Amino acid sequence: MEVRENSQNTSQLPSESSNKFSRATKRKAEDTNKANPVVLLWGAGSMKHYHFILVHGAGHGAWSWYKLKHRLESAGHRVTALDLAASGTNTKSIHHVHAFREYTEPLLELLASLGAHERAILVGHSLGGLNLALAADRFPDKISVAVFLAAFMPDTAHRPSYVLEEYCARAPEGAWLDTFFTPIGKPDKPLTSMFFGPDFLSSKLYQLSPLEDLELGKILVRPGSLFLEDLTTSSNFTREGYGSTTRVYVVSKQDLGMPPEFQKWMIASSGAHHVVEVDGADHMPMLSKPQEICDCLLEIGAKYERA
Repeated sequence: MEVRENSQNTSQLPSESSNKFSRATKRKAEDTNKANPVVLLWGAGSMKHYHFILVHGAGHGAWSWYKLKHRLESAGHRVTALDLAASGTNTKSIHHVHAFREYTEPLLELLASLGAHERAILVGHSLGGLNLALAADRFPDKISVAVFLAAFMPDTAHRPSYVLEEYCARAPEGAWLDTFFTPIGKPDKPLTSMFFGPDFLSSKLYQLSPLEDLELGKILVRPGSLFLEDLTTSSNFTREGYGSTTRVYVVSKQDLGMPPEFQKWMIASSGAHHVVEVDGADHMPMLSKPQEICDCLLEIGAKYERA
């Protein structure tokens, strides 16, 4: 992973005459900076703050960002971790969500509510990459940069379902293990739900994450959907919308749920302005490598965030 070199020094701290800090307070601030690489990354001198919007993957919810959220907030940034429809604490059932756009509605409503000149850094995990693409197609001017974290990253040349179809076609037989698939749509609008089983969670998604996080996932994961049938009939994402958005891809190098080879195929097919690889990360990098992902996002923010 790329690491920003510390360029901060004590001369950048406010002077004692201007801020009435005592020498003891100044020493404490210096000690805090030395012990906190996150503070050093975003810069005590620049004090530039970002708004991160975190979008979870299929079956998960805002809860999956709990380690990353407090790290970014501790570095002084605004963080919104939201639940998509029928996810996390959202009260809808997947049986009552009939289209991918409906599933994405909480994200679209949030972006619509931003101020006229307000922009955010969107971070999408896994299936959340397609939510980012839909949001970017609708609100390209609201997004400073879209970060795909071990996520599906579509292109503008094919229908939105293309990366999902390729993923399913390349998956070896039995790859889904104990994941349970159920038809839940109507005869004129088919849809399939999926519910990750404990074996799939432990061996494909959370294999390098702490056991406590795996157990949390087993408790909180809900039935979801890839919305493959709906996305197959959806129009391509546009060059003027999604295609105009700055895209950064973060590869999880030990991902068994979405193999790095497939992640790199999407990067080559769809294009990314910047690529970062995180070693030791499984498909849940925000849980298996939370500090590294935090540092990575702060570096991306410093490079691409627009005022």
